[in-house]
Amino acid sequence: MRISLSIANFTWPDGPDRIGRRVGRLARIADQAGFHTLWVMDHLFQIGMNGPAELDMLEGYTTLAYAAGQTERIRLGTLVTAAPYRHPGVLVKTVTTLDVLSGGRAWLGIGAAWNGREAEGLGIPFPPTKERFDRLEEVLRIALRMWRGDRTPYDGEHYHLADPLNSPNALTRPHPPILVGGMGERRTLRYVAKYADACNLFDIPDGEAIRKHKLAVLREHCEGEGRDYDEIEKTIAMSVAISRDGRDDTDSPARVLERLAELAASGMDHAIVAPPGPWDEESLHLLGELVPDIEAIVPAGR
Repeated sequence: MRISLSIANFTWPDGPDRIGRRVGRLARIADQAGFHTLWVMDHLFQIGMNGPAELDMLEGYTTLAYAAGQTERIRLGTLVTAAPYRHPGVLVKTVTTLDVLSGGRAWLGIGAAWNGREAEGLGIPFPPTKERFDRLEEVLRIALRMWRGDRTPYDGEHYHLADPLNSPNALTRPHPPILVGGMGERRTLRYVAKYADACNLFDIPDGEAIRKHKLAVLREHCEGEGRDYDEIEKTIAMSVAISRDGRDDTDSPARVLERLAELAASGMDHAIVAPPGPWDEESLHLLGELVPDIEAIVPAGR
């Protein structure tokens, strides 16, 4: 089983002037410990589950570029890019640039977007739900076309690219892995089956039955698209609070391993973890010590 970390909260007690040092330090610890990927959110305001909108929030791709310069092997992605926020040609160039400058370590995590408050607040067009999903599918088509090196003009309903040149192209071949985030059964999971290398589900209370159902829906979409279900990496975003002895509403390392083994038994291949608040180095070191044991867990069906 793979283990990755997400940095979703940048509000540390020592203030914004230390954010860069802290992010760099966390990235280096994760890199050295063997975590698979470092993920950040593609949000411009903090989201409600993490606190008020006014809390510190960094732009995702700038943060990943900074982390790339601090690290050597860990992969880098957004969980997940808001498709309507960037023109697809610019987005593909951005992810490609990250991939080239990092030596082939970029992911494209992407979804239809949901946070209308931040979009409206910063003047970003935020169309209705159906159109956002239509745009998401066009972005996926354009990304795959540009990463193939296909410069044929693209003339879609929402986007028109006269010459989708992408030079230099991504180092990762055939392209940076694509993760489509979300659990919608009609469109999101169909897009996973049709275009993506990975899905992303949520670790919710009593969620095993829900995850089982969503994976069954994904399997059906894979059958409809002629896709091998086992090719899709099943990732799960989860909150982990860890301490050496499991004190004060935290889990011990042994309990964290148990939780991950339970998720693997339900079909999850890859856990993407974040703490309830901002990361601290002690927690990340403790989780890093578990990486070899986590990687030894074999997900169901593998």
